[in-house]
Amino acid sequence: MMNYSASPPERAVRAQDLTVVRGTRKVLHALDFTVPRGQITGLLGPSGCGKSTLMRAIVGTQAKVTGTLEVLGQPAGHATLRSRIGYVTQAPSVYDDLTVRQNLAYFAAVLDPGRAAADRRQENVTRAIADVDLTTRADALVGNLSGGQRSRVSLAVALLGAPELLVLDEPTVGLDPVLRRDLWALFHTIASTRGATFLISSHVMDEAERCHRLLLMRDGELLADDTPDALRTRTGAETVEEAFLHLVDEAKKPQPNTKRKQPQ
Repeated sequence: MMNYSASPPERAVRAQDLTVVRGTRKVLHALDFTVPRGQITGLLGPSGCGKSTLMRAIVGTQAKVTGTLEVLGQPAGHATLRSRIGYVTQAPSVYDDLTVRQNLAYFAAVLDPGRAAADRRQENVTRAIADVDLTTRADALVGNLSGGQRSRVSLAVALLGAPELLVLDEPTVGLDPVLRRDLWALFHTIASTRGATFLISSHVMDEAERCHRLLLMRDGELLADDTPDALRTRTGAETVEEAFLHLVDEAKKPQPNTKRKQPQ
């Protein structure tokens, strides 16, 4: 059962003793962390370490979650958060047989139904398409777009309604370096101009350098919650990847036995 208490406004997400169990296996192990508002926080770690599970818990779609998990001042999964969070999964979330504009119009109608909202929906669709620089491809079938453009359509769907928190699960996987660079530039633009908060997962360590703050995970546990600079300083490493490997090695070391010997 999840606990709840009001979060300070500067925190977009606060987790304490966050645990997820799937069957008989514990997937997330008592995680404690915060995600500051208005920044890009990277959730990094190898495939299978629990990143997607953690993201599903934050957006309220993960079962068997215990501990405290607050999102934008509400318990995760609260009905009022639906229009305040944009979520992009690893799997495609758009329809190949619809155009870019038709896809966004469909999802906009789901988010903001009713005839009275028609003009607002059209404005939101036009803005979201422009946000991801697809105005010239707005009437193209999604199935005919490149991989990078398809990723932008999924991001545009998440941007409908100008969400306060964007949760993106490996949005750059499989993209070439130029497309990855362009998407990260877009993330920073949205964060800086609108004050939006990003939580972005990746298993590519060089993307860590593009984040304001990092959560480093391994085997369902949190190895670090800090800035890239602080992690490099703390471990004496030149890159975040080296810092991560250092923390993994530290975690593998046996803990010293602190029990005192009883007098004979």
